[in-house]
Amino acid sequence: MYPSQQFHKSSYSANESACVEVSEGVETLVRDTQNRERGHLAFSGREWGAVVRALRQEGQH
Repeated sequence: MYPSQQFHKSSYSANESACVEVSEGVETLVRDTQNRERGHLAFSGREWGAVVRALRQEGQH
């Protein structure tokens, strides 16, 4: 699938029980730490930027 990309815990994950892992590269891949076998979501750079901006705005409310 994406053999050269390594996943790591996202800095947006608040605690150990609700972790999200990301892998940056040509696309940003996102997966649930507790359900890795279910696959991942893939975002282009532009899409990932929109996701991060939306999350930041949501956190300000």
